[in-house]
Amino acid sequence: MKPQYSFVIPVYNRPEEIRELLASMQQMSNSIPFEVVIVEDGSTISSKEVISQFNDSLDISYYFKNNSGPGDSRNYGMSKAHADYFLILDSDVILPSNYLEEVHSYLQQNNCDCFGGPDAAHESFTKVQKAIDYSMTSLFTTGGIRGGKKAVNEFQPRSFNMGISREAFETSKGFGRIHPGEDPDLSLRLKKAGYKICLIPNAKVFHKRRIDWGKFYIQVKKFGMVRPILNQWHPGSAKITYWFPLVFMVGMIFSVITALFKFPVFILGYLIYFLIIGIDAALKNKSIYIGILAIRAVIVQFTGYGYGFLISTFNVAILKRDPEKTFPQLFFK
Repeated sequence: MKPQYSFVIPVYNRPEEIRELLASMQQMSNSIPFEVVIVEDGSTISSKEVISQFNDSLDISYYFKNNSGPGDSRNYGMSKAHADYFLILDSDVILPSNYLEEVHSYLQQNNCDCFGGPDAAHESFTKVQKAIDYSMTSLFTTGGIRGGKKAVNEFQPRSFNMGISREAFETSKGFGRIHPGEDPDLSLRLKKAGYKICLIPNAKVFHKRRIDWGKFYIQVKKFGMVRPILNQWHPGSAKITYWFPLVFMVGMIFSVITALFKFPVFILGYLIYFLIIGIDAALKNKSIYIGILAIRAVIVQFTGYGYGFLISTFNVAILKRDPEKTFPQLFFK
């Protein structure tokens, strides 16, 4: 039987992540036929043995290729897949048992060429993972643009939880070589080509994000560096909200300096904001400690993104330098 959906998952040195993801897929209903296409992107720690343990319970195809980045690996996987809809996942997610049912039900009622859903923290995640998840998804931090219901009109699916039709993939040629940023780049190209992009609010995934504070800073810094490049590639896509982390960072430095000169009115605003963050995160996670960690996560996120956005804007938008030559670490060959 031809599958209705093809899960396409790149993996790089993460066999235990794949084990958890495939185990969660075993819990999904088998009433909707699907296949799993896993692309090992030049890993030195193979997932092949772990994947073989699921061959009897899941329809799995496994491919190994030289390292060329997650975008190219997804394109490779989609070229090997059989369904008319591809569901793109990162290896560090866990699926709720109703995930595929939610996607299928929505697509039966809506014509979508590219779509995605939100991410959330699973109860088994560490406190740091839950704090980072809050920072990346809260209405008070990102404004819900990563899957909130209020972000439908500006939603750009992210590749940890993204779907695309075969037609849209073949027309667009899939993901580009930039990373991160290959997912909003694809969404913007599809939108320009007239394809419909949808948010499926109930099709959430649990995004584990196996990162420490240092890696989180590097990640969000790269997010900030990518955005001015995307704004240049896609005129008209820039939004005032993209400047918020930079304004936040500069304002925080200014408020600390003015507080040292006994003018605390500005820093008081930041303290109130952090208090709101701490209380909201603590209530949602039922943990005061996670609330405190969430404040740290927000500071790291805004500082890293803001700094990355600043240096990229200066080089790309002001000095008009070539993005790939200026920031080669953001591009796969």
